[in-house]
Amino acid sequence: MKNIILIACVFFTAFSGISQDELLLKNKWSIDKAKAWYAQQQWMTGANFNPSTAINQLEMWQDDTFDPETIDKELGYAEGIGFNTMRVYLHSLAYKADPSGFKKRMDTYLGIADKHGIGTIFVFFDDVWGKEPKIGKQPEPITGTHNSGWVQDPGDPASKDKENFPALEIYVKDILNTFDNDKRIVMWDLYNEPGNTGKLTSSMPLLKNVFVWAREINPSQPLTAGLWKWDFHELNAFQALNSDILTYHNYEDEKHHQHVIDLLKSHGRPMVCTEYMARTNNSRFSNILPILQRESIGAINWGLVAGKSNTKYAWNTPIKDGGEPIEWFHEVFKQDGTPYRQDEADLIKKLNEEANK
Repeated sequence: MKNIILIACVFFTAFSGISQDELLLKNKWSIDKAKAWYAQQQWMTGANFNPSTAINQLEMWQDDTFDPETIDKELGYAEGIGFNTMRVYLHSLAYKADPSGFKKRMDTYLGIADKHGIGTIFVFFDDVWGKEPKIGKQPEPITGTHNSGWVQDPGDPASKDKENFPALEIYVKDILNTFDNDKRIVMWDLYNEPGNTGKLTSSMPLLKNVFVWAREINPSQPLTAGLWKWDFHELNAFQALNSDILTYHNYEDEKHHQHVIDLLKSHGRPMVCTEYMARTNNSRFSNILPILQRESIGAINWGLVAGKSNTKYAWNTPIKDGGEPIEWFHEVFKQDGTPYRQDEADLIKKLNEEANK
């Protein structure tokens, strides 16, 4: 019955005569509402989370490889240092293969995270890395290579093909309708790094549409899509002007990161940094996390536990024999729960305790 309602909603949108611009304004949060919501939240700290046993989003969410035991164990590591928020990527193909089961697995994940005192930012679409995601068994990691199996959602050229949009609209609206009042969900991140992997402004139609679809559902949680590439003027303007909470990515040092913060303050909205911490770029917990705490900006680093994603290795600098990098690029923990650097874990825990007294 719900799918019939969603299809009817798609039909109504297409033929109601309401312009996209009008729909984008519908239900957008005011700055005052965004500030009031943010004031009720703890200082958000955490990681982009994919369990160490999953090479990508599909391996995380498909029934055969969904791994609640590892999720429980690794979110326990996060809880131990005071992390309270995880950013987690969904995938439309996992939904397409099994809509009901996909939503049940989402609920299972949320129950595990909530047990550990962790809220979730779910991500819908993504323009990064592999262009042709496929349902089923996922590839094994390429030795020593950063994110060798990560896949875009819905892919390339799939994200540009408007014939795919009705099915994607049903997916987005079904998920939002199912979880629109779920207190375990902090925020909906509608599109990760639109324009990446050479797609540029060809991603704009899907980006606009996913905001329209989400505004129609009007979930209780805020909507966002993070800024990440500062010369993508058209995309950046759209993302900033249509997000309830301003989110962004920055993998550079403290001087550059502070400069970005100072510029983004002009929007007057609360901010969450949804990706940072690349040690060999001098984006570290030691120099970035204290800034984010001082500025009351949420801090979500890339990576929690080293595993099949291989993101302890740096971008585009593979170590072909799979040896240990001189310094890990991302990740906080080894698979046994030992911190990669105890001083970092101690700092994270200390700042979390200070902020959330």
